[in-house]
Amino acid sequence: MQLPFYMWYETAHAMLGPARALADTTKWIYQNPVNPLGKTTFGRAVAAACELFERSTRRYGKPAFDLPTTSVNGVRVPVTERVVWEKTFCRVIHFDRAIDRNKVRQPKILMVAPMSGHYATLLRGTVETFLPTHEVYITDWVDARLVPLSEGRFDLDDYIDYVIEMCRELGPDLHVMAVCQPSVPVIAAIARMEAMNDPSVPYSMTLMGGPIDTRRSPTEVNKVAEKRGIDWFRRHCIVKVPLPNPGFMRDVYPGFLQLSGFMAMNIDRHISAHGEMFNHLVEGDGDSAEKHREFYDEYMAVMDLTAEFYLQTVDVVFVKHLLPKGEMMHRDQPVDLTAIRRCALMTVEGERDDISGVGQTEAAQDLCINIPNDMRVHWVQPKVGHYGVFNGSRFRADIAPRISDFMANAEIEGGRRKAPAARKAADAGAGTVVSLAATGRRAAARKPSKD
Repeated sequence: MQLPFYMWYETAHAMLGPARALADTTKWIYQNPVNPLGKTTFGRAVAAACELFERSTRRYGKPAFDLPTTSVNGVRVPVTERVVWEKTFCRVIHFDRAIDRNKVRQPKILMVAPMSGHYATLLRGTVETFLPTHEVYITDWVDARLVPLSEGRFDLDDYIDYVIEMCRELGPDLHVMAVCQPSVPVIAAIARMEAMNDPSVPYSMTLMGGPIDTRRSPTEVNKVAEKRGIDWFRRHCIVKVPLPNPGFMRDVYPGFLQLSGFMAMNIDRHISAHGEMFNHLVEGDGDSAEKHREFYDEYMAVMDLTAEFYLQTVDVVFVKHLLPKGEMMHRDQPVDLTAIRRCALMTVEGERDDISGVGQTEAAQDLCINIPNDMRVHWVQPKVGHYGVFNGSRFRADIAPRISDFMANAEIEGGRRKAPAARKAADAGAGTVVSLAATGRRAAARKPSKD
């Protein structure tokens, strides 16, 4: 029954094609400037209803980052997306800015985007925030339904392998940022690199809203996963990709199922948002309606995940809690977080996060006991939920500057550890930045009460 389920979804989408076309045509007729009805409340209501129907039933394609320029030191420069590393299930994109790197040297960030249903463009705002001051790279995960079955499997162990290879490819002068789901494979990859004494260990890792230990402040998402167990997810969430997709017969957790789960968690909010958009369109408030379009163009664009990756992640992270228990394995080797010594650690959480509860990411601080205290920072951002941890006005004003400060200090400390001969040069500039220890004290002082 797995294959027909996905086929029914594809068939229903195809059957609605003529209705979407009719709605689009009707909308065009009522928005035509020569149509006098288009200026009436009735005409605007018809056009608004047609738009909402079309948008609610379409399949949203992969969005573009659409970041053609940025400002570096007050100068507007073009930005070009370049693929610098690629394997079957992922590629790394470099946002290459047209600057003279002999004159402008800035920290290098690898942003590991979530492989959890949405595309890497979910982090567009995160990328845009750091582009003026950092060399930004991002993981661009591939939709599993587009990967032929002959290309093989992709599971959590492969994910960790990919992160290790990326770190080696981009060099030791690197900072890694994991947003939500990849916090676990990223910290596992760095632990394995440290255990192997790999010279490409990054200067720092920043974990943001990640499920390091979901036993702390468990959310409804965590409770459901632990209660149902892995067999339930295998029976109810895994289907086979139908024709004519290139990944025909691959077992996947389809994006449309995950999106349904996302929306069901806050269905009242989504209904209200669409009602507000209808009113904005009828009232002629184009700016507010456009903000709605931009958000849902991103939110509704989803990708399939390989079944083996999804099930292994649910089992290891949410059901058995193997990482915080010290029982997680990678390729039959233990993932020992106590091996991490050279890589600085920053954890960021949102006070109102209903996906990764407060304390779940901070758990990394307690598990990485051999990272020196002056190389670690924890920050809880007041008044933000899950998405506010990596996007929005509070992220830009409060979180991003702290991350930049943390990385600058980690790079100085990392240079001292990796190149003792450069100690004097690092010391000469140390007075212009705040030490990691001081940054940690500031973060602790500003951390809101959990009462």
